[in-house]
Amino acid sequence: MSIFIANNYSFRYIRLQNGLCALLISDLNYLDGSPAALSSEEEEEEEEDNDDDESEEESDEDDDSGAEIEDGREGFDDEDCDEGDESEDNDGDNEDFNDPDDSELEELAEKEETRKRGCTEKQSAAALCVAVGSFSDPEDLPGLAHFLEHMVFMGSLKYPDENGFDAFLKKHGGSDNASTDCERTVFQFDVQRKYFKEALDRWAQFFIHPLMIRDAIDREVEAVDSEYQLARPSDANRKEMLFGSLARPGHPMKKFFWGNADTLKHEPKMNNIDTYTRLRDFWQRHYSAHYMTLVVQSKETLDTLEKWVTEIFSEIPNNGLPKPSFGHLTQPFDTPEFHKLYKVVPIRKVHSLSITWALPPQEQYYRYVKPLHYISWLVGHEGKGSVLSFLRKKFWALALYGGNGETGFEQNSTYSIFSISVTLTDEGYKHFYEVAHVVFQYVKMLQKRGPDKRIWEEIQKIEANEFHYQEQTDPVDYVESLCENMQLFQKEDFLTGDQLLFEYKPEIIADALNQLSPQRANLVLLSAANEGQCHLKERWFGTQYSVEDIDKYWSDLWASDFELNQDLHLPEENKYIATDFALKVADCPETEYPVKTLSTQQGCLWYRKDDKFKIPKGYVRFHLISPLIQQSAENIVLFDTFVNILSHNLGEPAYEADVAQLEYKLVAGEHGLIIRVKGFNHKLPLLFQLIIDYLSDFSFTPAVFEMITEQLKKTYFNILIKPETLAKDVRLLILEHGRWSMIDKYQTLMNGLSIESLSSFVKAFKSQLFVEGLVQGNFTSRVSTDFLNYVVQKLQFAPLAHPCPVQFRVVDLPNTHLLCKVKTLNKGDANSEVTVYYQVTALIKLKECEDSHLGEEVDRNWNEVVTQQYLFDRLAREIEALKSVTKSDLVTWFQAHRSNKKKVLSVHVVGYGKHEGDSEVTAVSEVQNSSSGEIPHLIFLPPSSLMTNVTSIKDIKAYTSTLNVLPYHKILK
Repeated sequence: MSIFIANNYSFRYIRLQNGLCALLISDLNYLDGSPAALSSEEEEEEEEDNDDDESEEESDEDDDSGAEIEDGREGFDDEDCDEGDESEDNDGDNEDFNDPDDSELEELAEKEETRKRGCTEKQSAAALCVAVGSFSDPEDLPGLAHFLEHMVFMGSLKYPDENGFDAFLKKHGGSDNASTDCERTVFQFDVQRKYFKEALDRWAQFFIHPLMIRDAIDREVEAVDSEYQLARPSDANRKEMLFGSLARPGHPMKKFFWGNADTLKHEPKMNNIDTYTRLRDFWQRHYSAHYMTLVVQSKETLDTLEKWVTEIFSEIPNNGLPKPSFGHLTQPFDTPEFHKLYKVVPIRKVHSLSITWALPPQEQYYRYVKPLHYISWLVGHEGKGSVLSFLRKKFWALALYGGNGETGFEQNSTYSIFSISVTLTDEGYKHFYEVAHVVFQYVKMLQKRGPDKRIWEEIQKIEANEFHYQEQTDPVDYVESLCENMQLFQKEDFLTGDQLLFEYKPEIIADALNQLSPQRANLVLLSAANEGQCHLKERWFGTQYSVEDIDKYWSDLWASDFELNQDLHLPEENKYIATDFALKVADCPETEYPVKTLSTQQGCLWYRKDDKFKIPKGYVRFHLISPLIQQSAENIVLFDTFVNILSHNLGEPAYEADVAQLEYKLVAGEHGLIIRVKGFNHKLPLLFQLIIDYLSDFSFTPAVFEMITEQLKKTYFNILIKPETLAKDVRLLILEHGRWSMIDKYQTLMNGLSIESLSSFVKAFKSQLFVEGLVQGNFTSRVSTDFLNYVVQKLQFAPLAHPCPVQFRVVDLPNTHLLCKVKTLNKGDANSEVTVYYQVTALIKLKECEDSHLGEEVDRNWNEVVTQQYLFDRLAREIEALKSVTKSDLVTWFQAHRSNKKKVLSVHVVGYGKHEGDSEVTAVSEVQNSSSGEIPHLIFLPPSSLMTNVTSIKDIKAYTSTLNVLPYHKILK
């Protein structure tokens, strides 16, 4: 047993007699510095709740049986398998463009809703990692590990109800999730603290004695198949499956990790394979206590947590068998098929080049130098002398990602991936071999120079600063990360092994660098322009691709001692690294909420000094409001173009700040430019001033204009082909008076913009503004006013002639059920999207929940500023209002909005498939008008025979023109 203290938590490491290892975390600080103990009021409340629970226990089974079957479980999405994670951030195709569909208000609302999902205090959480994953799938049952991850949660001997655990968590403000990786499977949940012990017992039973009844097999196979269908339209997933298929025969990388109805149901039936029996055998073989690591976090004493864990988890069986091992299967991609050029047709409109090497496993070096982290830091650099800086000046590239994603697919016991993905322009696509050559020149420069201690120490300092002053994370995310760390690192490194650099060993870095030769690289070129040239098809995701030898000129050149590029060099010393971490002394009375410290005709500033979290960080947000933006679809597109060019211009000069943990984001808001910066307060003003300087001196060349507008066409198109974003666009087009649709914007852009129109728009935008700002964190009041003053002085704008409202007017829906049903624009996408909107002026939805870090408080306050409502104590008022709401009030409200007078809008985006009447389902990569340049249009569908008494919308503009428009609405008290 070991006890240690870090990050305001106390920790204890224990090993149970059955071999399970557990890390216990007790909140020491609980934000206000008080010890982790219950007040007498809380004790009384807990006793009452426990009494209630006992009286409800008998009826729980009946209540649970009516619960919905979620997609996997509560909060479970298509990211259920790490190997199939659809996160675009991990995709080299991510052009890092400002998403024109990304509403600042919606982003804030989603953050708040996620944070406050029923909690009354900081949640308790637990996570368990089993050292088995998809690598262990039997050859004749692909996807079995993923399927088992689903099936173990379908009831237990002690709690037999199939959906009882989900229902229990929902009832008590919790959630759960799980993921299957190549060599690990992780389960996690969180819940209100007073129900944590019972939740632990219910959860542990899935590992002690899961029911996994035969009758549930078919139902859960459909859930797995649905996740597979959701994953198919992801270019990141498709590229991974193609990549895995290149592994040599017999290596587990060639397996189909997702599983679907064919592999888990239809094919086993044809081959007389009993999936149920094999599933139970797999569980007994692999879900053994000595394979498991557990982390629990709660506001309990360590002794209490140890007692609970010992009592509950000691029952998990230990089969005594050795863990699965794949370390002997090294070099899976050392094959002639790997070292070639692959062309792939993507779903999205994008050009990208990925250069990938498969290296020996690198996890063993985590304590020393993290060699791939060092290399990716340099290859992915965007400052002077970098690959991306050079390629941008050639107008060949928009973005570059280099490194290892640290998923099981990219880093496991058999190999480690190092990949460099470049988002290309149209011109860059034509010169992709030259782009690859620039990359190889940079890598060769690093090889010749050898590791640089200054660079390594700079990385070490930045990572250490961030670790020592990190803000508290959501407990469920924290325990999930740590239970995996326990599988990878020594005990003393559980908390730090994935974050800190300990010891400089240049020979380890040099060894990894020297393996990155052109002859060992795999090249993948993604582009819609490849359509018609790709006659091969990947089995599981249907990806169209071709394979060819590297062009002889380039293969000969790369085999020789080719010349270095003198424009490529190491980055200079970083001036943005913070060195002053002192907490500032307040220069004005401290307040609970932001106060207005500066107000003029040109703008105003809200300020609050942090007195709660006490960290040397700050948040600065500004909204530059202009009435020009919403005047026409052309103005919106010009504004999107302007903001993306500004972001492009800042890419090189602001990159040093970015790597020094100073974050910034420019958002093309619906009513103005939103500037957000955060990080260590010491150097944060430098970054903010840099952004304002580039805004003040904004300029662009015709080549940059052409590059950005071409990329914006792809961005708009990629938004349109996703069912979920198309549904959102249709819904808002119906509801918001005067809104311009994404199709309107795409058509405007396709019709062409002129350089002169952009110049005129930017000049007009900067000439008249109203600027609102919020400064929070470790700043004095005097320093906070400097931010607004700098904006006013640099931009030299006139005040607005008339106030500019920052909210759209919403149409008044009729008292009926409206339906707008359209076909998805991606002909190969079988997924559908359904949105049901109930129109009601306000519903109390927030519940009391303490902020876990400063950013949550800032988000809430910024929402008040950006909507110009300024009700900073809104949460406290809503909590008080909520306490006065009775059950009778809720029933009355619910019945009123389910009556004949209800105002309901349903939006259906229907996927392609035979069950939808499509005579032939096209390949998944084929998209409506994908390469013809034609404008996609909505195809309206009639209601299904099951939907009676609905009013079907067939022409959105014609229908909404008949509706009244509600007045501007703000909740001010």
